[in-house]
Amino acid sequence: MSGAAAARQTTATDGRRLLRRAGPTGKDGTIVRVTPDDAGWSYVGFSAHRLEPGATIRRPGAAEERLVLVLEGQATVRVGDQAFARLGNRASVFDDTPPGIVLAAPGAALDVRADTDTLVALATAPAGPVARTAAIDPAEILVESRGSGNTSRRVRHLLPPAAEAGRLIAYEVFTPGGNWSSYPPHKHDTEDPPREAYLEEVYFYRFARPQGFALQRIYTGDRAVDEAIVATDGDVVIVPAGYHVVAAAAGYDCYYLNVMAGPGRAWSFTVDPDHAWLMDWDASKPRR
Repeated sequence: MSGAAAARQTTATDGRRLLRRAGPTGKDGTIVRVTPDDAGWSYVGFSAHRLEPGATIRRPGAAEERLVLVLEGQATVRVGDQAFARLGNRASVFDDTPPGIVLAAPGAALDVRADTDTLVALATAPAGPVARTAAIDPAEILVESRGSGNTSRRVRHLLPPAAEAGRLIAYEVFTPGGNWSSYPPHKHDTEDPPREAYLEEVYFYRFARPQGFALQRIYTGDRAVDEAIVATDGDVVIVPAGYHVVAAAAGYDCYYLNVMAGPGRAWSFTVDPDHAWLMDWDASKPRR
């Protein structure tokens, strides 16, 4: 089923279906989790974990690509017989440095061990045409200023489409309190290259002040889906279809981690024509 077809079959309960609230830590430190089955889609899996020193996340080998992001603290990551020691060097996602990142090829067992108090995100997607295990060099990560005025935000390209990977794409976005982000509203729910690529997407939220919040609107052109969702610290919002946009509450600087995957790795999208006049950044600019 295409993303647009899935959207037409959704109901008035979509706001609850699209939001995953963070909860107390569970098995292997999980605070929030999305699986393809419970999302009702085919590609993206995601979980966030809070680990105390010495705690671990273990996954057996599987036919899926995995992306480990050490968002806060330090951790040692093992993929099969390869080890990547003490990745990550920031206390907060708002520190001006990239996270530790390991891309794990399908088939290899995965072990993540916290060296300090650690926040780890784990993203998955079915195996793609490229299979690679590597730590991402922080020097290779592009930081981009996007938008202007009250739509300005900063984007860190953690695993962009040009990176050597199978299906996964990942970005971090930093939005000052009171600003709009993921702006203008855009969608990527139709596989129609080169105009648009089908990509499932998750947003994982943090706030510089933990009581902060953001509003995320997700809607289709025919308004079969039209939801305004309140995202708080640690929450995940899933975007299976439709235009989407974020507004950070005034006074609350907002961070979100975007993970996307689909049949290919092109990041091609369509801006809502009603709001295309507000486009103030160059989407065609080459990005590594």
